[in-house]
Amino acid sequence: MQRHRTRTMHEAWIALALTLKVAGWATALNLVLGVGVGYAMARWRFPGRELADALLTLPMVMPPTVLGYYMLVLIGTHGPIGAWLLQTFGIRLIFTWQAAVIAATVVSFPLVFKAARASFETVDPQLEDAARLLGISEAAVFFRVSLPLAWRGVLAGLLLSFARALGEFGATLMVAGSIPGKTQTLSIAVYEAVQAGQDDTANFLVAVTSLVCISVLLSAGRLVPGRVAARA
Repeated sequence: MQRHRTRTMHEAWIALALTLKVAGWATALNLVLGVGVGYAMARWRFPGRELADALLTLPMVMPPTVLGYYMLVLIGTHGPIGAWLLQTFGIRLIFTWQAAVIAATVVSFPLVFKAARASFETVDPQLEDAARLLGISEAAVFFRVSLPLAWRGVLAGLLLSFARALGEFGATLMVAGSIPGKTQTLSIAVYEAVQAGQDDTANFLVAVTSLVCISVLLSAGRLVPGRVAARA
């Protein structure tokens, strides 16, 4: 019994470490992609802008298994991207932790994108124009004016994205599978334990998952600038 508990805890910590790694990489990628696309959509005007916004928001409402199937078609060994990577660089993405990162990034992308776009739209364009009149480059305008003023919303989106990536299941299972120690995240480990009738393992994994989620939410509450300012 003691050996079984030790093994269960060991597997849970491995799954937790993998989950945090996947969620961390997904959040880092969305920091670049979500903020960049959100800024572009807030500032640029072009035909089909709202259609583009709807397409970029699709992962938020589309079933994860459907997203997983689309990604499987694209990055699978017979897909256009997967086949090119395999033939050109010898890289096989499918059923790797990198595939889990891609799945988590796609699923949580709208949370950063929508929050960033809404935040950048609240920034007064006259402030950016004033900075340009002073001879500041576009990159400097973004990093020194736009981003600092929109950072509260961007931070909120990143925290929500991280939390969403922690609990990702359907798309990850489709493209990364459930390989213990390699692609089996906490949510997938819970599913596998329940399917195998291992109630003790499932209970322990659920407890670990709940503690991690609560910790993230508490950290989010402390990191939100509005809360910090109110305390000061």
